[in-house]
Amino acid sequence: MSKESKPNEWDSLWQEYTKSLENWKTLFEQVQNASNDMQTKFNEVWEKATKESSFETMKSFGENWQSALGNTGMNSFKEFGETWQKALNQTSTEAFKNFAENWQKNLVGTGMEQMEAYGEMMKKFAETWSSMWPKK
Repeated sequence: MSKESKPNEWDSLWQEYTKSLENWKTLFEQVQNASNDMQTKFNEVWEKATKESSFETMKSFGENWQSALGNTGMNSFKEFGETWQKALNQTSTEAFKNFAENWQKNLVGTGMEQMEAYGEMMKKFAETWSSMWPKK
């Protein structure tokens, strides 16, 4: 190979790298936007539930949600259970609001594993919600 081909190889490799980086950035932004949208909708649902539901209903929902997570092998969410128990011990709907804010802050972070875990928790939230309040 001649000396002239090496700069072309580097240019080509650099262009491929920057294209991959741009693709990653676009995908990351899409995931971030979808996550923000999901959190906003979750917060709206949670706010409505805490205003319109009794303590016992919220307690039952939390137990069902926690059970659904455990049944899928998501026992790694020990902190979720501990935070939920703390909310239950406070006997007010404000405790449930604080719970929602705190566990989202703790769970949502960097890394694919955390993103996947967050998605699984939100999926189980929706499934549990649907089983307790099925569409008519």
